[in-house]
Amino acid sequence: MFKCAYGSEVQVFEVSEVSTVSSKVSSKMSLRSVWMVSGLAALVLLVSSCAAPPPRAASNDTNAAAPALTRIQLPMGYIPNVQYAPFYVAVKKGYFAAEGIEIEFDYKFETDGVKLVGAGELPFAIVSGDQVVLARAQKLPVKYVLQWFRKFPIAIIASVKANINTPADLKGKTVGVPGFFGASYVGWRAFLKANGLTESDVQQEVIGFTQIAALQEGKKDVVVGYINNEPIVLEKNGVAVKVFAVSDQVDMVANGLMTNEKTMAENPELVKGMSRAILKGIQDTVANPDEALQISTQYVEGLKADDAVQKAVLAATIDVMKSDKYGVSNASSWENMQTVMIDMGQVTEKVDVATFFTNEFLP
Repeated sequence: MFKCAYGSEVQVFEVSEVSTVSSKVSSKMSLRSVWMVSGLAALVLLVSSCAAPPPRAASNDTNAAAPALTRIQLPMGYIPNVQYAPFYVAVKKGYFAAEGIEIEFDYKFETDGVKLVGAGELPFAIVSGDQVVLARAQKLPVKYVLQWFRKFPIAIIASVKANINTPADLKGKTVGVPGFFGASYVGWRAFLKANGLTESDVQQEVIGFTQIAALQEGKKDVVVGYINNEPIVLEKNGVAVKVFAVSDQVDMVANGLMTNEKTMAENPELVKGMSRAILKGIQDTVANPDEALQISTQYVEGLKADDAVQKAVLAATIDVMKSDKYGVSNASSWENMQTVMIDMGQVTEKVDVATFFTNEFLP
């Protein structure tokens, strides 16, 4: 008996398996010669059999362990919404999984996400550019690595009944703002400055996120909101509005992906993988809105693919996202953002905008 080893396997051969060799040896040979020839044949057979392992059948085991995915808790800064279609598409179509990433959407407040990423407790968050400027002013080691919205999405929305046709017509009007914080307020202040106005030229009232009801019910003449949401809903509800886009007045950095210096230094491939997956989701959403809306229904409770309002919201979001250089943010946009925030008193010291962002992780 002979044994051949292939890694951890052993194959056994009995001498009887090669006995037929000896029967072909001439009967005139001596018994000793026969055994010598037979032994040699057996050895040749044994060696050739041990030379390579036997071929294996292709495995059809679908339960074979797949590579472990890195689970990422991603603060989104808002409730589940069709505006997040690119992220839902990237998950559904396997773009994150292809990068070794599993996404857990976390719809906590934007400021909470900033704190967690700044403290190194989470690697990423979706935030507006103003949050990055504020975080760096607080010495948080964060950086913006991918621009999702190409246009700053804040708008000043006026009821047509208020007869506001130009920015100058805002003087003396009552304006509802969500609060004196966040992208809405930064956009509002940037708009006023760009048009030679100040807060003292209008009456401001904090209304939270009730812009639609405030304008629809006639409680306010003007509200500040997102160009890809409130104007769409108001128009669909039969309320005619005049919309002033902040992005038509000043170019500032909008929503995008933020990480921290630790993640960039210790796991740059993770940052690149996140960026690649998100960009594919954005491009697919722009190319096929109907598919993106259908996919979003699986992530947004109550959303229906034939909802005309939400279809219009997605179309407006796509208009905000479209770019000839997806993901890229530029220094001039950051300069504008920082200047507005200094004028507002939200930050006091001008710094090199290179501390706010980088495009090095984009494909």
